Amino acid sequence: MRPELIQTRIDKIALLRELGVEPYPYRFDRTHTAAEVLEGFEGREASGETVAVAGRILALRPMGKAAFAHIQDSGQKIQLYFKKDDVGEDAYKVFKLLDLGDIIGVRGTCIRTRTGEPSIAVQSFDLLSKSIRPLPVVKEKEGQVFDAWQDTGERYRRRYLDLVLNPETRRVFQARADVIRTLRESLDSRGFLEVETPVLQAIYGGAMARPFMTHHNALDMPFFLRIALELPLKKLLVGGFDRVYELSRVFRNEGMDRSHNPEFTMLEFYWAYADYNEAMDLVETMFRESLAKARGSLQFEWNGHALDFEAPFARKRMVDLIQEQTGLDVLNDPEDALRAKLKERGVKIPEFAERGHLIEELFDEFVEETLIQPTFVTDHPRAISPLAKVHRKDKEQLVERYELFICGMEFANAFSELNDPIDQRQRFEDQAALREKGDDEAQVLDEDFLQSVEYGMPPAAGVGIGVDRLVMIAADGYSLRDVLLFPHMRPEEGRAGDDEEGEAAEEGE
Repeated sequence: MRPELIQTRIDKIALLRELGVEPYPYRFDRTHTAAEVLEGFEGREASGETVAVAGRILALRPMGKAAFAHIQDSGQKIQLYFKKDDVGEDAYKVFKLLDLGDIIGVRGTCIRTRTGEPSIAVQSFDLLSKSIRPLPVVKEKEGQVFDAWQDTGERYRRRYLDLVLNPETRRVFQARADVIRTLRESLDSRGFLEVETPVLQAIYGGAMARPFMTHHNALDMPFFLRIALELPLKKLLVGGFDRVYELSRVFRNEGMDRSHNPEFTMLEFYWAYADYNEAMDLVETMFRESLAKARGSLQFEWNGHALDFEAPFARKRMVDLIQEQTGLDVLNDPEDALRAKLKERGVKIPEFAERGHLIEELFDEFVEETLIQPTFVTDHPRAISPLAKVHRKDKEQLVERYELFICGMEFANAFSELNDPIDQRQRFEDQAALREKGDDEAQVLDEDFLQSVEYGMPPAAGVGIGVDRLVMIAADGYSLRDVLLFPHMRPEEGRAGDDEEGEAAEEGE
């Protein structure tokens, strides 16, 4: 940003104060939003009712002793008509010091211009906030946007500008709110209780992931940002809450791409006396309810694929899917055959890998991207699922677990929860052995959680849903960054393009 462009606006602040105008007042008595004015426009025009609206100036067209402007509030624009004779000579001097991006409040009556556009004939106005930085220029004609501010990196870093300049962005986050509200309503209506559990934990657990670590000064001990909500919620099952859920942020110190962010919103719910089959039915229903609310349909295109959420979701065993794609009977073929198949694809196999890890790698490599329509992938290897109950038909190798995949991406993870305290302790000890062999995502033994299960935890189904990914479908987003208001970004390297952007904005004024 060229400093002289900012200085010009700072100089205007001094001029305004010389005229007795405070450019940053405390409040404004607004009677209507722009949307409310437009909704009842004919009646207000006929009655001559005075309205007071406020918003940001996005267009200014001076014409000597008169001018047109557009302001925007909450995503809705409305045209203003300023006339020197109506507002007075002193006020018109103040008007001539306004810039694009300034926030103003106006009082006036509803009129239609010669072209028929609903407008407000301004009788008086107040400057509510003087904008020092020029907005990037966006040209619009007959409701169609041209030259929109589309640099995705800039939009993600300066979401506040993205919301001002790109109306579609506001609709994305309205869809996000619809999804979150519907998820809550789905669980609330079924007797689930929403709770809150600690973000800072002395021992992290509930998922296979690397944590963020911090230090608590008063206790002089390390703490971790939670990687999952699972373990505290299962303690509440022990305490007698039969249906609980939490919808909140979790944090994982891992890679970043279009489907991963270091912090993300997770919904986890735990349902005593149910199993993973009943949880499949409920998750299918919740996805339908959320997407119907946000998109108005259960059949639509997303990520280049025509999706059908109205049809029953497919339910297929992980081992069967792998066999379909590779020909391998992964539960019975020699481990060397599994390793050889992975090496054919250039997959680097960690030294600690057991059969269960090899099965997971084969699924990731050969199957995951083929799952386009909503598909529950069931019955995972025991070695990679330390919190899931052993499968009632294969207690040695499999557990009762599923993941929901859509367009090659995981959206939900669920178990018949392990409530055998002896088995759970052994699973944690097995995880500790894997950690010693180099698996830094293996779960940590949590003695307090184990003790809670030893008091008796009811059989239960547990589910985790990646809310941000669900919102990607609901809002037709390509990347998680599209549906997070403030996604994490790499530090900027310089500010290339700012000068041109600012200069263009000033020329537009």
